Amino acid sequence: MRRISSEFDALSHKVIGCAIEIHRQLGPGLLESVYRTCLAYELQAAGCEHELEKPVPVRYKGAELDCGFRMDVLVERQLVVELKSVESLMPVHSAQLLTYLRLSGLHKGLLINFNEKVLRHGIRRMIV
Repeated sequence: MRRISSEFDALSHKVIGCAIEIHRQLGPGLLESVYRTCLAYELQAAGCEHELEKPVPVRYKGAELDCGFRMDVLVERQLVVELKSVESLMPVHSAQLLTYLRLSGLHKGLLINFNEKVLRHGIRRMIV
């Protein structure tokens, strides 16, 4: 694991702030796609560059293959945000984010589960 940079910390705080605002307005229990659309709206309002459903190719024997992997949100070309709306975060959810980080060559990620009574209990920061 790498040391958390102040740049990552500031960007992650901004994204987490957007997520908290969404959770305040909508609460838990909606589909992940609703939270993703609302996060795009909040990121736009905050002036953050972002891409939704960003493809993540698999590099195999010199070829880039589309295996259907998609990051939920890529913020400022450096922060991968994986959204969930599940009963509780499981190790497979962390593994999914770590896979996206590894395949993309990026190092910073957030895993956010909106299906929590208190959103901060559903937020995980990852640096590889």
